[in-house]
Amino acid sequence: MTAATAGSTPSIGYDDTPVLPGQEWRVHDGRRPQPRVVTPPPAGEPLPPPSDAVVLFDGTDLSQWKGADGDAQWPLGGGYMEVAPGTGGIETREQFGDCQLHLEWAAPGEVKGDSQGRGNSGVFLLGKYEIQVLDGYDNPTYADGITAAIYGQYPPLVNACRKPGEWQTYDIFFVAPRFNGKKLESPAYVTVIHNGVLVHHHQALMGPTGHRTVSSYDIPHPPTGPLALQDHGDLVRYRNIWIRELTDYDAG
Repeated sequence: MTAATAGSTPSIGYDDTPVLPGQEWRVHDGRRPQPRVVTPPPAGEPLPPPSDAVVLFDGTDLSQWKGADGDAQWPLGGGYMEVAPGTGGIETREQFGDCQLHLEWAAPGEVKGDSQGRGNSGVFLLGKYEIQVLDGYDNPTYADGITAAIYGQYPPLVNACRKPGEWQTYDIFFVAPRFNGKKLESPAYVTVIHNGVLVHHHQALMGPTGHRTVSSYDIPHPPTGPLALQDHGDLVRYRNIWIRELTDYDAG
């Protein structure tokens, strides 16, 4: 297969976006092959945090989080928080850099919409680098926007989604980019395990996440930033979020 060309009409995605560097596919290319579907192990009880983890959300309060205009406005119930569409995303009050992140999420059990309009949210490392949250169970969409994709850059190695309404896990290992002044010394790297299945292995990122654009490191930024969760208008739930700082990691 080749990348979509201008004037063609893929059923999903886009055919008028830039070609990704080193790839034959455009950003959000509707013709990019879909990740192979695998069946993950059954959902279990929440994974307790290790002793050195910073617990960002234990189901009881949102004191560690803030919204664009103050306190986070997402409602709590049943040990989880739920996106409140229209209130905007939320982010941690504390800043993090290299880290191991664990979180659990669930798309709505009642299926509404399709493609990017179904159970959509996102996890942003440093507030800039997105791992896609989406109900990707039997839901075709452009490959670099499916569940657990490094959004707009790389599809997951496989699609390990559970059914709508079931709890899913992300274990993310992130290394922040390093800059020397305005010069990039090393890119960000990410490893992602979705429902116990490896879907990205020490993948170098092209730059901060964008939409319909090729990412780049044109603007240097600090080595730390907030963890952010996206309000994309869908009632996605989150629970059991904890993070471990990897202060001794060598990015090289």
